[in-house]
Amino acid sequence: MKNLILALTVIFLFTESVKCQPRADNKFKKEFLERINRTRQDGCNCGVTYMPPVPPLTWNDVLEKAAMGHAKDMANKNYFSHESKDGSSPYNRVENAGYGTSGYKSYTVGENIAQGQQSIAEVMAGWFKSEGHCRNLMNPGFKEVGVAEYDTYWVQEFGGREAFSEEQQRLIKSGRIKVIQRSTPAQ
Repeated sequence: MKNLILALTVIFLFTESVKCQPRADNKFKKEFLERINRTRQDGCNCGVTYMPPVPPLTWNDVLEKAAMGHAKDMANKNYFSHESKDGSSPYNRVENAGYGTSGYKSYTVGENIAQGQQSIAEVMAGWFKSEGHCRNLMNPGFKEVGVAEYDTYWVQEFGGREAFSEEQQRLIKSGRIKVIQRSTPAQ
């Protein structure tokens, strides 16, 4: 009986530690990209608004890092919000993770969050049924995505950066054009 209790305790501890392990393998990334890009390719309705087809997203490990940080923070501090307990926004998180603005003429970020879903299919279905989340998924300004899940907290960080053209870079380098950067945090 003592061995059985010990074995059950070990199994319980093992399943608890597995439950909180982040999902970031290639299968996870591939499934997310396939689900997102299939809908982006076809277009869809976000609420009552038809969103036409848009180019596919690519995976970005820096955005994934920002997403994982927020998922872990929400799970560990038991809250659910786009604003972290320390007051940081999605814009702050992706910038702090290294998704910077330097060298780009445009920069945009966005975030989807969810809690409690048990699978990629379930969380994606929920996001596509929600008008605001769906609009993020179908936003043509977003070019990259990183997604993380931690203890059933799901975070999807979007980014879109457009580099200066070669001609613009030449003019900047020559001093004929000055770049003034200003930050506008995402809502």
